[in-house]
Amino acid sequence: MLGAAGNVSVRAAGADGDVFAITPTGAVLGTLEAEQVTVVEADGSIVGDSLAPTSEVDLHLGIYACHGAGAVVHTHSPMATALACVLDEVPCVHYQMLSLGGPVPVAPYRTFGTPELAEVTIDALKGRSAALMANHGAITHGPTIDSAVESTLLLEWACNVYWHAASIGEPRALDVSQRAAVVSATAERGHGQTREIGEG
Repeated sequence: MLGAAGNVSVRAAGADGDVFAITPTGAVLGTLEAEQVTVVEADGSIVGDSLAPTSEVDLHLGIYACHGAGAVVHTHSPMATALACVLDEVPCVHYQMLSLGGPVPVAPYRTFGTPELAEVTIDALKGRSAALMANHGAITHGPTIDSAVESTLLLEWACNVYWHAASIGEPRALDVSQRAAVVSATAERGHGQTREIGEG
């Protein structure tokens, strides 16, 4: 991530319920030390003597509350951000996008760090693990930090694929029946799972 752009959080069990470790405001993620990570409760109150959390703390906490996430990653990755400046949705041009929920919506523009941005972004994430934020960046969530990061990488890859295809012609998007067929084939074949020859 570029400088202090973007933020990351993860859910953890606390003595009186879940707490959330989140990057502090102004932090350069590549240089952040463990003791600098802020811990907040579900209502946003800071646990202990921590640094102030990222300005997007309401967004992160809202995603935990509404989507049951285990981790949230927000980036300003170049291709996702570029498409968020142009599109209302990234069409499902490759079946791997189904692991993100299919077509990727773009939440309407709202000022960073505001409840309004949290509201429209949380809404865009309904039924999905990834969304873009208009003229801002990308947001993903998952059950673990590894899965949320993997979704972030997949989202940026998918945005690159779309952009390259669109530079040649009109990208073909998978329709509902094609997407359903992929889901069925994945379940039947155990796609993405290693197995011995003769299994499945």
